[in-house]
Amino acid sequence: MRLLFSYMKSHRKSICLFAAMFAAYGALLYLFDVPAMVPIYCTLVILGLGTFLVSVDFGRYQRRHKELLHMEKEIVDAMDHLPLPQDLIEEDYQAIIRASFQDRMDRAYEADRKRLDMTDYYTMWAHQIKTPIAAMKLLLQTGEIQSQERKELENELFRIEQYVEMALCYTRLDEDSNDYVLKEYELSDIIKQAVRKFASQFIRSKCLLVYEEEPCKVMTDEKWLLFVIEQVLSNSLKYTRQGQIEIMVKQPKTLVIRDSGMGIAPEDLPRIFEKGYTGYNGREDKKSTGLGLYLCRRILENLGHKITASSVVGEGTEISIDLNSYDFQGE
Repeated sequence: MRLLFSYMKSHRKSICLFAAMFAAYGALLYLFDVPAMVPIYCTLVILGLGTFLVSVDFGRYQRRHKELLHMEKEIVDAMDHLPLPQDLIEEDYQAIIRASFQDRMDRAYEADRKRLDMTDYYTMWAHQIKTPIAAMKLLLQTGEIQSQERKELENELFRIEQYVEMALCYTRLDEDSNDYVLKEYELSDIIKQAVRKFASQFIRSKCLLVYEEEPCKVMTDEKWLLFVIEQVLSNSLKYTRQGQIEIMVKQPKTLVIRDSGMGIAPEDLPRIFEKGYTGYNGREDKKSTGLGLYLCRRILENLGHKITASSVVGEGTEISIDLNSYDFQGE
């Protein structure tokens, strides 16, 4: 019905002209006192012929509408298969569409080129800065700096290294879909790598680690899952003062990291996985980027896993990583 109304609207001038001519024809027949059967037969012939012509034209209009709807869904290929213009005005419109499409493609290409250049630069920067970080670590281990100062410097250097890894992960998040390598891993082996990396942080913060190894095979990517676990542990250590962090595996294949830290405000909890959202704790800390948990969510979605959080202010936070295989989105 909408298509019929559209057709009538686009042909309203022709319809009005036809109606006016038909009225004039009837008036002339009436004035010349023509026998009644003549105008009746003429009217039937004209209406029949008009109905046939309108039906044919409406069918063409309907087919053209369907063609354009199909082209709208495949707009990239459709530019080379636009229907032949029926008049000069339609030809002008098609020229405008082609010019607009080409301009959009040029802008998209330029934006992609700049984004790739920036990604390449930051990737190179992240790899290059690892060299001075490693050199500073070596100098701290072999230098004569006092014990407390060395610990503070080592801690800050560790945080720099974490931020570099986060930046590198961020640049690769959508660029290197082939970087995901799904295999079956023993979950405890990945957890141990993360725990060893943060061992000095646990000692420094006087935070107790509770972890009882439990066999659990998971289909995942070791490197990316390790990054996620490290981010969750980093957050737990940041907001837990001399408490404990518990790592456990619940069935079926769910990794749970629970801390006894300050917890997350109820109004912040639904948004902690959003990009750039820091919440009350992040604003108090003044150093939170709001990217860590966002990256965790995106990575786990790409791997076909899920992450959720629950928390009570003043009692702690529990992060659950569902490692069952869902829809892998890395490719």
